[in-house]
Amino acid sequence: MIKFEHSIFALPFALTGALLAARATHQPPYGLPTLRQVFWIIVAMVSARSAAMTINRIADIRYDKENPRTKQRALATGTLSVSFAWIFTSVAIALFVVAAWQLNPLALKLSPVALAILFFYSYTKRFTNWSHLFLGFALGISPAAAWIAITGGLDWRMLILCAAVTLWVGGFDVLYACQDIDFDRQAGLFSVPKRFGIANALLIARVMHICVVALLSWLAWSFALPWPAWAGIAVVAALLGYEHSLVKADDLSRLDAAFFTMNGYISMSFLLFWGAATALWRV
Repeated sequence: MIKFEHSIFALPFALTGALLAARATHQPPYGLPTLRQVFWIIVAMVSARSAAMTINRIADIRYDKENPRTKQRALATGTLSVSFAWIFTSVAIALFVVAAWQLNPLALKLSPVALAILFFYSYTKRFTNWSHLFLGFALGISPAAAWIAITGGLDWRMLILCAAVTLWVGGFDVLYACQDIDFDRQAGLFSVPKRFGIANALLIARVMHICVVALLSWLAWSFALPWPAWAGIAVVAALLGYEHSLVKADDLSRLDAAFFTMNGYISMSFLLFWGAATALWRV
């Protein structure tokens, strides 16, 4: 029904937010998140995404059955029942709330807000061409959530990373949506490719990803991070450039590689380089 491994897209950014929070605020031990905090952040991330994606599958079951690209999904074929999907969602929500409770009071208080944001995305493609940015924002709040999980508060600079993740995810979702342009027209759904055409959609995605690099640079500068952070930005920029080279307006055949493989490399590379930067960072 959903793929747990795709949680890797946003999880490294959340863990980066946790590393920055612990180091910037001198959290014990040694300016690092505790293993307990990391464990509950991972539980919160995976459970929240699992609940959100299942709600998305439930909300879109009619469209999934009609769309040639998605008609083999588990709910669309009846391999899994909708009642099972609701039970799975309820369990995932419960796990998320428990994880927030284990982190700190503010995380628990904000958990319903986070869930509302995550669930709202599933319905945005019915009324706006910019549902891609709503998806990006749903994942983009993860670094701020991780900072709150570590410190019980929020530093405004995390909003820069939130914006970067929002545009990163929004950009690659615009690329992915190019596959469904004909179905979106038939079903009356909204998307950037449907509104502007594939060629312009690819341009919009490129602009979003250029802004990602600019925002990451601003973030590294605002924290005065050492050289590994800048090396990580260069790697992210190179991988984004390669991702866009795989997709052309008249050839979407390599889109799956661009969407899944490259974005996994981008998020993991970011975590590795920025993790090294926090280790060398003199706060």
